[in-house]
Amino acid sequence: MFERLLEKLARALEERSIAYMVIGGQAVLLYAEPRLTRDVDITLGLSVARLATLLEVIDRLGLRLRVQNAEDFVRQTMVLPCEEAASSIRVDFIFSSSPYEAEALSRVNRVKVGGSEVRYASVEDLIVHKLVAGRPRDVEDVRSVLLKNPGYDRAYVQRWLADFEQVTGTPLRVVLADLEDGSV
Repeated sequence: MFERLLEKLARALEERSIAYMVIGGQAVLLYAEPRLTRDVDITLGLSVARLATLLEVIDRLGLRLRVQNAEDFVRQTMVLPCEEAASSIRVDFIFSSSPYEAEALSRVNRVKVGGSEVRYASVEDLIVHKLVAGRPRDVEDVRSVLLKNPGYDRAYVQRWLADFEQVTGTPLRVVLADLEDGSV
């Protein structure tokens, strides 16, 4: 079910030359122990100004919008929640324009899924995303990713976590260190 949807999404985004990366639970499945996930989270290399382009892709794929006024919702949240009617799988498209996201989009891991190549966030960028989100499920995901990927580029992750600490005030590098040594 997810494989077919990921293939469709990858082809449609590629056809429109939209940079993207799969993040969230689907990326955790690639880099860590299998776990239940009910959605697909996709970061896009699009600004909100190109919402119409994404709406064309959504229409072509037969996805349903989960909000009434897409433009207002996206401007407030930078996310456009959709759903595939046939499977009821939720697909969240996340708009991005930050320097971090631009770099993360340039570092994707292309993975063969069925007959397509799907762009997943790198293991390092998945760690950054999950630590910044900071929910208990995200912290557990990072723990699992670290166990399966001990040779990740720690300097890259540390650099971006330091930047996010300035914005969030959360000691993200301490959380990472605690996860690495098993304190958390």
